[in-house]
Amino acid sequence: MLIETIFHPDQDASSTSLSYPRLSLNDAITCAKARLLELQNEEGYWVFELEADCTIPSEYILMMHFMGEIDARLQAKIVQYLHEQQDRDGSYPLYKGGPGDLSCTIKAYYAMKLAGDSIQAQHMVKARRWILARGGGAKANVFTRIMMAMFEQIPWRGVPFIPVEIMLLPKWFPFHIDKVSYWSRTVMVPLFILCTYKVKARNPNNVGISELFITQPESEKNYFAHVKTPLGKSILAADRMGRLMEPLIPGFVRRKATIKARDWFLSRLNGYDGLGAIFTSMVNAYEAMDYLGIPADDERRRIAREAIDRLLVVKPDKAYCQPCVSPVWDTGLATLVLQEVDRRERDPIAEQSLTKALNWLAGRQLSNEPGDWRVQRPNLPGGGWAFQFGNSHYPDVDDTAVVALAMIESGDREFAENIERAGVWIAGMQSANGGYGAFDADNTHSYLNHIPFADHGALLDPPTADVSGRCVMFLSKLVDRQPEYRAVIDTCITYLRNQQEADGSWFGRWGTNYIYGTWSVLTGFESAGISKHDSHIRKAVVWLKSKQRADGGWGEDNDSYHDVGVRGESETGSAFHTALALLALMSAGEAGCPEVKSGINYLLKNQQDDGFWKDDGFNAPGFPKFFYLKYHGYDKYFPLWALGRYRNECGDFIS
Repeated sequence: MLIETIFHPDQDASSTSLSYPRLSLNDAITCAKARLLELQNEEGYWVFELEADCTIPSEYILMMHFMGEIDARLQAKIVQYLHEQQDRDGSYPLYKGGPGDLSCTIKAYYAMKLAGDSIQAQHMVKARRWILARGGGAKANVFTRIMMAMFEQIPWRGVPFIPVEIMLLPKWFPFHIDKVSYWSRTVMVPLFILCTYKVKARNPNNVGISELFITQPESEKNYFAHVKTPLGKSILAADRMGRLMEPLIPGFVRRKATIKARDWFLSRLNGYDGLGAIFTSMVNAYEAMDYLGIPADDERRRIAREAIDRLLVVKPDKAYCQPCVSPVWDTGLATLVLQEVDRRERDPIAEQSLTKALNWLAGRQLSNEPGDWRVQRPNLPGGGWAFQFGNSHYPDVDDTAVVALAMIESGDREFAENIERAGVWIAGMQSANGGYGAFDADNTHSYLNHIPFADHGALLDPPTADVSGRCVMFLSKLVDRQPEYRAVIDTCITYLRNQQEADGSWFGRWGTNYIYGTWSVLTGFESAGISKHDSHIRKAVVWLKSKQRADGGWGEDNDSYHDVGVRGESETGSAFHTALALLALMSAGEAGCPEVKSGINYLLKNQQDDGFWKDDGFNAPGFPKFFYLKYHGYDKYFPLWALGRYRNECGDFIS
């Protein structure tokens, strides 16, 4: 179990703003840099908490009751966390400040009830009223309805038909697990087993939530009322036909499919980092192992449970569970930040820290390990990095570009082979349209987002502008020595030009949102040597400047994933978004403009007395519109990056 002393302490709770007058630019950089160095693990990496909405901690409690493995003390701490996150109207949002989400609220309500909260308690009454006002439990999303079916709260006809025989479909079939994203397949394969065999939760206290339904679940006929498109309705009809024909499936076929699904996820269990190194996959695998009769003392099952528990953040009075951890990403970015800060002078302490970080990263590079990405690129040599401590089947080009760039910036020839392997791998992972998805090439079968199972709309990993911008950023550093990358870069730049929004911004798939996407692309364009007078760059600059707030900062809510009319806007500024906007403008040659000076002043005025900054909002999507994250490191190292680059370009003084 991860506890607070193992994770880097979250500084947010005790920090207070510096009183005016602010620190000088040099002093602000020195203070933030010192704090960042202090948080480096002795092995060389940085890792900060990665917080999601209340779905994940609620699911941890649900897992305990599903398995009948209840830790009462831990459960009480998670419930305390849930109490603190509830909105005044009784709902639970997907990100702080966002609207309440029905499925998240249902899971939180059920988790608190399982833990012993009275349904007459005020917070439970408010949550229940809010749920019923929005249609009740029958209107929940697919994953929530699957959970309720396993807890025997709704009939199995209320969930999509996802038989384990899917594992036997040929690759040419419209649906195949190789056609969906890595996170989808790692979640789905063990789930096929759970749903096919209609596995029941142990639920030792026999707790139900019938009070959350307007029409009793057995009588409800509108579990799929959300399916509106002609394609979706056609697939739903096929779903119903498959359910009717299920009794005709020969026993030997079902056994063969079950074995294939079992072997698929067991071969990817990934040790103490877990299946796919993401919570939902790990829980599904753990529960499927139990159903399949793998005993509790089997090493694979024991390690699978420990992998889940390693995602916990346990504090003296509360606890929550992370969806995954981000050490490679945090370490790669922190390394780039410190390299920027120390670009103009030698700091032996920072140099030692950077050497440890880069050596740690070098040891995490993947090579010839099995990986699902090889389905599309079977002859491509490995060379990527994963996001987590270990996730050998699923490296991603985004982490790989950041880490390899940090190695280039170090100037250390010791990493030449690492860099070369990363370049070959990234170049080979380019999709046909010139862009890059995060984990797979050409994962673009968009029709799959219309199947009933995919009501979250996040079944795929298509190319995106932010990831593609970072691939250009990295490959452009290699092209002088390896001109064969020129065609790859040019094709990607064409893709990026075509992806620019009419207002000049770019969409941010993996960070919130258009400010993040625009920063990602402009840094790529700068690395590629595109003229600062390029029309796409000038248009982006105009957009960024137009979004600056009166206080000098920038901010953007996750609302912009739902309403494009609020792109690059927020009721409050954030150090994270201000830093991104500043870095983007400086990449576009605007270091000396008044907007940049004003943004630097914003960061200096809002620095905390511990040297960091404090942003409350969630700053990245897991899946846009459906799942959001707060990277607790972003308000610590991104502002330092912006201050360091400004000093390098404009000197020590800021008026």
